[in-house]
Amino acid sequence: MIAALFLILASSILPFTLVFSQTLPTYPGARDGEWELLHASVGISAMHMQLLNNNKVVMFDRTDFGPSNLSLPDGRCRYDPSDNALKVDCTAHSILYDIGTNTFRALTVQTDTWCSSGAVLPDGSLIQTGGYNDGDHVIRSFTPCTDENCDWIEFPRHLTERRWYASNQILPDGRIIIVGGRRQFNYEFYSQIQQDSTSSYPGTFRLNFLLQTVDPSENNLYPFLHLLPDGNLFIFANTQSILFDYRHNRVVKEFPRIPGDDPRNYPSSGSSVLLPLNENNGNVVAEIMVCGGAPREGFLQAMQFGSFTHTLSTCGRLNVSDENPNWVMEDMPIARVMGDMLLLPNGDVIIINGAGRGTAGWENGRDPVREPVIYRPSAASDQRFYVMSASPKPRLYHSSAILLPDGRVLVGAAGYSLIRPVITSVNEVVSHGEFFTVTFTVPEYLTVEAISVRIIAPSFTTHAFSMNQRMVVLRLIAVSHLTKCTYSATVVGPSTAEIAPPGYYMLFVVHAGIPSSAGMWVKVQ
Repeated sequence: MIAALFLILASSILPFTLVFSQTLPTYPGARDGEWELLHASVGISAMHMQLLNNNKVVMFDRTDFGPSNLSLPDGRCRYDPSDNALKVDCTAHSILYDIGTNTFRALTVQTDTWCSSGAVLPDGSLIQTGGYNDGDHVIRSFTPCTDENCDWIEFPRHLTERRWYASNQILPDGRIIIVGGRRQFNYEFYSQIQQDSTSSYPGTFRLNFLLQTVDPSENNLYPFLHLLPDGNLFIFANTQSILFDYRHNRVVKEFPRIPGDDPRNYPSSGSSVLLPLNENNGNVVAEIMVCGGAPREGFLQAMQFGSFTHTLSTCGRLNVSDENPNWVMEDMPIARVMGDMLLLPNGDVIIINGAGRGTAGWENGRDPVREPVIYRPSAASDQRFYVMSASPKPRLYHSSAILLPDGRVLVGAAGYSLIRPVITSVNEVVSHGEFFTVTFTVPEYLTVEAISVRIIAPSFTTHAFSMNQRMVVLRLIAVSHLTKCTYSATVVGPSTAEIAPPGYYMLFVVHAGIPSSAGMWVKVQ
């Protein structure tokens, strides 16, 4: 019975799919999007996903809910006498998916990763933190490799506190801040220097904000974290948000509550993005967007009475660069909970997956929302949303989505394909504040005013929140016409580590709202 329940609820046991996301119909060649089946099954649930700079994706679920549909190779097994389901488990709960070859191989995790978090270090290594039971104090590392030998390396008891439903954010100095978790009203840091240490990492810092925002259904798990251009953190939990100076452990500012008094974090599970940071406009404006979720009583109604309330249709935008910011509210065309929000290469936002009634949690969601929605942040207020074609499969609890270098969005597996610019050369290393050149081709006459060069950080996605997601529109100095269809753009690297922390980014050229056919990996340092 446990195995059957696992198969029904595991999102990737449903067909593993690609969605081709799409710009609005005012753009040339616009379509409603199309879905492509990649694999009938990858054997595990894509509960957590992270794109790596070698164009491979790490996916994993949990280890304590029974066997998966994928065996570990070479007779490997996991032995855990305290496991809730299997004491000996010879099946995989993590895979490495190769985008280019559309293949995958099993990876080995020895401790429970259920409802954990992650971030990518400047060297490209995925650092994965916490989980459940034997995994709640564990740090795990996965470093991209060119052969088939790389696998998870685990460091037990290296977290100071139990981290289950915590959130991570990469910082300008290369550290990772790990915030919250169930009944954890504090935060701590991970540093690569500490990775080889055999002792626990010292240093937990109290964050009263998390205690103040918790309610009986614990609607402040997986708090939304965004690194702002001034170096401080925006932290959103339940209905409240703060500007937080993590270097001095102090709250700099309290922002107004989001209107409506309905919670937006797990298990109400709205989602959030930091809208693109544009370095061409002088002072960089930072604006946060929060969309969807469930009403305050939604979780208890579902758990105690089996009643599934209608979800939220509202989105709030908050310009945190304003001296006295206030939320500006908008209505999505489709209400949803558990929707993933991703920045697309042209600066649009796709809102995908989720349910129309209920909340996050096992069997607490109803009425799957299969239609993705595109949101254009800079369009007129009545022209920002566009509904796309429906997915052939529902994507509810424990589904996830990430942006790929070719512009597609992988949803538990997903992208877009138009007449698009093609990048022919770019520096592999981009330095903060220094000039560099991008050469590209376009199949039609180029309007210089319609060109932009953007970098996007790959996100760690789980439970409707894409941690570390970030887009920077780089300062464009000049565009030179080289041949009939070939151009060269002179661009300035991101001005500070607060604008773009060191690490790997996907670089796109966008022409007239249409992104290049493939993003190029660059390392910002």
